[in-house]
Amino acid sequence: MVSSSSPRRISPPSPSSRPSAAPSPTSTPRVCPETAITEETSSSTRSRISVDPAPCKPSTSMPTSGGQCPALLRQPANFAAYTALLSPHDRIMGLDLPSGGHLTHGYYTAGGKKISATSIYFESLPYKVNPTTGYLDYDKLEEKALDFRPKLIICGGSAYPRDWDYARFKSIADKCGALLLCDMAHISGLVAAQEANNPFEYCDIVTTTTHKSLRGPRSGMIFYRKGPKPPKKGQPEDAVYDFEDKINFAVFPSLQGGPHNHQIAALAVALKQAMLPGFKAYAKQVKANAVALGNYLMSKGYNIVTNGTENHLVLWDLRPLGLTGNKVEKVCDLCNITLNKNAVFGDSSALAPGGVRIGAPAMTSRGLLEKDFEQIGEFLHQAVTITLNVQKEHGKLLKDFNKGLTNNTNIENLKAAVEKFSSSFDMPGFQVSEMKYK
Repeated sequence: MVSSSSPRRISPPSPSSRPSAAPSPTSTPRVCPETAITEETSSSTRSRISVDPAPCKPSTSMPTSGGQCPALLRQPANFAAYTALLSPHDRIMGLDLPSGGHLTHGYYTAGGKKISATSIYFESLPYKVNPTTGYLDYDKLEEKALDFRPKLIICGGSAYPRDWDYARFKSIADKCGALLLCDMAHISGLVAAQEANNPFEYCDIVTTTTHKSLRGPRSGMIFYRKGPKPPKKGQPEDAVYDFEDKINFAVFPSLQGGPHNHQIAALAVALKQAMLPGFKAYAKQVKANAVALGNYLMSKGYNIVTNGTENHLVLWDLRPLGLTGNKVEKVCDLCNITLNKNAVFGDSSALAPGGVRIGAPAMTSRGLLEKDFEQIGEFLHQAVTITLNVQKEHGKLLKDFNKGLTNNTNIENLKAAVEKFSSSFDMPGFQVSEMKYK
């Protein structure tokens, strides 16, 4: 399937502050010894990945920071950070969803409907990509930020195929007096392998999930600055960051009860794996494979947002073909190709958006190289051709379109080709010979 001042030190919160049960804030929790060891291992491993994601070394000096690892997922991690840093109705700015942002960055529809809790509880103003190039419009972002004066600026996204200029974000945040949070959920594996720009040098808070390019369990992490603040005019000489207690309290007991110990154990394993030399090679190959896929699709005349990629994903704009992402997603599903419909800049509907998002990490983990991703590109070309033909023969209305998918010989033929191709690559942790049914 195709799926979408000193070296840095991370001081993890004390395990005793993260009990196995969910007692009241006034009780003295008892920590299971095995859980405490697991959490220490996870926190220690997380510390070492940020310092020395072997075999590479940090390229810059970064201030002391801390971390929280029991966050359940990206959304709880982000909302815990917001809860710690903001008061209700404080102002925030995040990348607009059709520009590649995430729901938790304050998204609301063009009609003003507030979609995520972030937009319900905080006042949000989105920034956007340049409609012509698809790249972030930093000048427009700065202009908006200086007018809006948010308390928090969020960088990071879920469908932006280019790297992030964190230095520019920091400059903008400083000019308008905002805190800077990076949500690196999609690219955390690339950051760990130093195959993407490093947000830790510039951001006050960094959040991430752990199951995307990092290849871990479904979980979340929050990193934050701690210790003395750098000298600043009008600031006390002994000023220190106060994020640690606020974030720990926001995670527990404000938003979560007992941690998911199985996730923490799995996260420790994933972070340990990310410290091995092979992870660096994996991250480099992820980027190379994504580039190969994007180039192949562009060679067929298709519109790839920003004309390529610098990370793990390709965003394909289907609107020039007269197609919607949900139709292509449906056809691909029937052909055993997993990708997802995705909004592109200018879209107004999340149910029938104008694009699809394609990720390289999963198939890279199965050993595919650039030439194999070109073959995937060919499969995708065939899937889109089928979609166009079905729409031409049966009509654009979804109920009519779906009729053309039943007993479709072209779909069955492509499905067989995909299965033959995919089954020639190993699935980590899975042996065909041990299947109980075939």
